[in-house]
Amino acid sequence: MSRVRSVAGGGRAVEVEPARLAGWFERFAGRHGGLAATETTAGEVRVIASDGARASVVVPFGGLTDGRSAGLGAGEGGSPDRAVEVLVEHVLRSRRIGLVLVRLGGYSVGVAVDGRVTVSRTGRRQVHGRNKAGGWSQQRFARRRAGQARVSLSAAGEATFEVLLPEAPTLDAVVLGGDRTALDEVRADPRLAPLFAIAEPRVLDVVEPRRVVLDEAARRALAVEVVVVERSDRTSDGA
Repeated sequence: MSRVRSVAGGGRAVEVEPARLAGWFERFAGRHGGLAATETTAGEVRVIASDGARASVVVPFGGLTDGRSAGLGAGEGGSPDRAVEVLVEHVLRSRRIGLVLVRLGGYSVGVAVDGRVTVSRTGRRQVHGRNKAGGWSQQRFARRRAGQARVSLSAAGEATFEVLLPEAPTLDAVVLGGDRTALDEVRADPRLAPLFAIAEPRVLDVVEPRRVVLDEAARRALAVEVVVVERSDRTSDGA
């Protein structure tokens, strides 16, 4: 079952595994009267169906940097089917990916090869919830919670440094997951700049980071999000 989320401004994003991507576009074409045209660059593949529906993919892992996007644009006589083929070929390549999952109170980091975790570290640090009481009690609680948060995020940063930084030269990309604010705190560590420099823009939505969550994230890291915008809402493309 594909993961589907609403997209700001209209449409929805469908998370599709590489092995299912060709079949997904075949079904999309079948539901919308065939594929009419494409608009393709190194960074994005946009397929336009005969009825006006559109399916767009921001190309992950550096984009189509080997020149294969040349000649695939609709204005250059490109084939919609060929554009999908090139995209599928790209996402099916073998990849070694770093994973950084962070939420306040926990982290899980590791290296995955073709969707399987080969090395990892997971940890938890207690961070109390917010206190609704007022006055001095609330202020003391807030200071305590802030201290716990610093310890938690520091532990996440240290684990990322120790587990992933030595692997940085071998990684094709880094995929992030969890809470964006917590990730930004980890990102602020200058030692981790080489890792965040190759981080994918997409941040996976994950629950409390645990090893089983890391295993799932390793598979999801290879998937692409297809953003679907239809002329009407009568057809569902999330199946």
